[in-house]
Amino acid sequence: MATKETTKKASSSKAAGKGAASSNGQAAVQPGNVEQPILNQRADMLQRFGIVTPRMPVGLDAKVRQQSVDMLNQLLVDTITLRDLYKKHHWQVVGPTFYQLHLLYDKHYEEQNVLVDAIAERIQLLGGVSYAMAPDVAENTAIPRAPRDREEAPVQVSRLLEAHEIILKECHEYAKKSDDAGDDGTNDLIVSQLIRTNELQAWFVSEHVVDTPLARS
Repeated sequence: MATKETTKKASSSKAAGKGAASSNGQAAVQPGNVEQPILNQRADMLQRFGIVTPRMPVGLDAKVRQQSVDMLNQLLVDTITLRDLYKKHHWQVVGPTFYQLHLLYDKHYEEQNVLVDAIAERIQLLGGVSYAMAPDVAENTAIPRAPRDREEAPVQVSRLLEAHEIILKECHEYAKKSDDAGDDGTNDLIVSQLIRTNELQAWFVSEHVVDTPLARS
């Protein structure tokens, strides 16, 4: 039968194993028990870019999904480029219409950002891998690169309209291809979101460079 002294020693030993108590009654953390982040991890890729998963429960075969993923990735890099072009112009716009264009550019930037997310998620849904990093966007976009310099408002507008037209031409081509292939979801995304948003934005922006009298006819 254990004596009081034995019980006391056992309790002390158990407490020592957990760490000494601090002044506020909490167990002090020992150096060897501190959680550390596991850094510099690398492993085999889960999925290579440019290859869709063999099977995906969306009712479309791999060949159709691959075609749609390729088209959507092109639309993705071009939409990201247009989105960022709007933000560049939002920061750098100057002139009598500064206030109106400053607000309009930022509104269109946010709308393009919604499209970026919708396109990327559709790519993943189809079993593909979406572009994500800036170098990949720069290497693959069809939209000409804008200079770092600040430009006049009419030039900004012209760059935006050119980018919209590039994307819209792609959209019309890709919408038909996805419809012919039976990919109704991709067709719907292109028609109901990309085409309608880009057409509306192109209209709003283009009206700023119509040469009409300001005060008198």
